[in-house]
Amino acid sequence: MVTKPTQREEGSGGGLDALLEHVLIHYRWVFVILLLPVSVVYDALLFARSWLVFQLSSAPHKHASKVAAVAEQVRRWRAEGGREPMCTARPGWQTMSFRHAKYKKTMFTVNLNLVDILELDAEKRTVRVEPLVTMGQLTAMLDPLGWTLPFVPELDDLTVGGLVMGTGVETSSHKYGLFQHICVAYELALADGSIVQVTKESDPDLFYAVPWSYGTLGFLTAVEIQIVPALRFVKLQYEPVRSLDEAASVIKRQIGLPEGNEFVEALMFSKDEGVVMTGNMVSCADRGKLNEIGRSYKPWFFEHVRSFLTTGPAVEYIPLRDYQHRHSRSLFWEIKEIIPFGNNPVFRYLFGWMTPPKVSLLKLTQTKAVKTLYENNHIIQDMLVPIDTLKDAVLFFDKEVEVYPLWLCPFRLPSEPGMLRVPADAMYIDIGVYGVPKRPGFDPKQTTRRIEAFVAKAKGFQMLYADTYTTKEEFRSMFDHTLYDKMRARLKCDRAFPEVYDKVCRKARE
Repeated sequence: MVTKPTQREEGSGGGLDALLEHVLIHYRWVFVILLLPVSVVYDALLFARSWLVFQLSSAPHKHASKVAAVAEQVRRWRAEGGREPMCTARPGWQTMSFRHAKYKKTMFTVNLNLVDILELDAEKRTVRVEPLVTMGQLTAMLDPLGWTLPFVPELDDLTVGGLVMGTGVETSSHKYGLFQHICVAYELALADGSIVQVTKESDPDLFYAVPWSYGTLGFLTAVEIQIVPALRFVKLQYEPVRSLDEAASVIKRQIGLPEGNEFVEALMFSKDEGVVMTGNMVSCADRGKLNEIGRSYKPWFFEHVRSFLTTGPAVEYIPLRDYQHRHSRSLFWEIKEIIPFGNNPVFRYLFGWMTPPKVSLLKLTQTKAVKTLYENNHIIQDMLVPIDTLKDAVLFFDKEVEVYPLWLCPFRLPSEPGMLRVPADAMYIDIGVYGVPKRPGFDPKQTTRRIEAFVAKAKGFQMLYADTYTTKEEFRSMFDHTLYDKMRARLKCDRAFPEVYDKVCRKARE
């Protein structure tokens, strides 16, 4: 995330300001190291609060009053004339997106103190949670009880609300689909101040319209999610591949096995080399093959995976929660730009227990100079394309940005109403591109515009947490707004909430 500044940037400012800017650009890691103990304390306080609330069973009794407070704020907005649209009051620095939402400065903000796990129903095999519950909270509570989500988007701080209103994909998505497809009920505060409970049986139109709506149909106040029995370990097989054709062939073979694989993903370290990983939950491990990758002194997971290009195929057993959050400690591979020496064994043994730094704290302490530098020399995008276009897509990304590793995650996309309407059930793949482009001439806007055009031509979709440079017409062509527009009209959202495009386009973010 820190790259060499241009001559103009190096020469800006003067005196103490210029010195501080120089340090923040060239030695950002110094400030990141100082943030590590703050991140640890922050995490500990959140975990202690979540554990205490759940143990005392107080959250279910307080949920109704918290939701009533949300409804009261909406009614106050109406009473005051509803002059500007509404959005949540959650600060932009607390989100996992590296952008800040400019629109929050001009809208009526509604506070949502909805951070608790509400109820576990073993008979129904569901867990009911508030929207600001994180994946780290959920796995910490569920796994010891013998339950887990069908899949867990691996970064600890990803919230349920963000995964519903945006999207989430994981290594068992080839079986279960996207995060919305493991949700069975939503609770929403609507623009008229009413609270509704929505399932596909009670109100299919609203149920299918909520995912990808980015809080533009109502405020999400609770979600009921499927759970499945959890076993202690994941038996993970690493299979090196030496070409894109081989990578595509192995991925398709592994997701198509009659006996099935619970988990399938691949990391490509160049357009010619990668490692495909397949796994299944098991109750016990072979002696000598247990690898507790979550231990702070262990190598970053992506570097561990890279080692199999040299050593060849292998099988390991990984504790379930370690596997679920395998990319958290290294923020996939973004941490190598934040703390370049972070994978050094000495650093891992002495300070690894404090990593990773909180993304929210990194954003909060980011100066304008660092922010500008980051925007012009960095890309974070996830593109969802039909799996048959995998080879062409990787070659396109290689030509445009040459960022590696690339994350490849296959997922099933059911033919359902909503923004991601497809003619028939299909297999797609998420291509995650995170890092500093190596191709000369990278331009954040023009390069992203070309990527968006490629994805649209491939009949794919762009994840909306990152920069979106499409025009409104192009955006509406990529995403099916038929049901969304119908629900906006039915729920009288025009004055109450902006449209999705107006929240995710580049001009709405800074």
